[in-house]
Amino acid sequence: MQMAERGRARGRFILLCIIAAVFLGSGAALLGVYEPDAPLSLMPTDSDNSHFSPAANSDVGPAPIASLSAALARRRSDLERDPNAPVLGNPDGDVTVVEFFDYNCPFCKKVAADMKRLIAEDPGVRLVYREWPIINRGSRFAARAALAARRQGKYEELHWALMAQPRVTETSALQAARALGLDMARLQRDMNHRSVARHISLSMDLARTLAINGTPGFVIGDVIKRGVMPFDELRQYVRDARAAKAG
Repeated sequence: MQMAERGRARGRFILLCIIAAVFLGSGAALLGVYEPDAPLSLMPTDSDNSHFSPAANSDVGPAPIASLSAALARRRSDLERDPNAPVLGNPDGDVTVVEFFDYNCPFCKKVAADMKRLIAEDPGVRLVYREWPIINRGSRFAARAALAARRQGKYEELHWALMAQPRVTETSALQAARALGLDMARLQRDMNHRSVARHISLSMDLARTLAINGTPGFVIGDVIKRGVMPFDELRQYVRDARAAKAG
């Protein structure tokens, strides 16, 4: 009897540990908890600390610069020229900025105004968005809705509307879509289109390959940057990328 009771007690203890681990891991992502993290730069930069929302259960760790450089070269086309990815700004621009983001990431919302400003002030920027819903169910629903809206030519409008919401839920995402005049029946059908699942799957794969383990994450030329940055720093990365292309 005593052995059986000890076995049951041990089982309860293990179960409580598992529940605590899941709760703490999920809570970190939901609350936007971050750890100080230097930018993963393939070019020397003076930037130091970044703010970002970590991907729950991420197994991405630090990677050597040489391996990141090789990975970036190998996946450049998927990253910058995926026909299944939304492009804002100038589709034929000379500098591509790629952002990995989540609609419920507070840091992504913080940087959204700067992204809008960047494409307004620099007509040579093509902004590629990688929908990467890592935080919660509302994030996943919103990402699918935004990608589906692209099939009605309304991605950009819905994107900014969702970014303006303090917290995005299934209900609030649908309300935003309805307010923009989208065909709601078509939107909900298109949310299940294979292109939507393919985009999100590729975002996961690219983030893992490039050691981007939180949102927002940026790739600008040969620089991989995680977290919020001042607008002047963002603009300088674009200038550096343009200069590098010009030789």
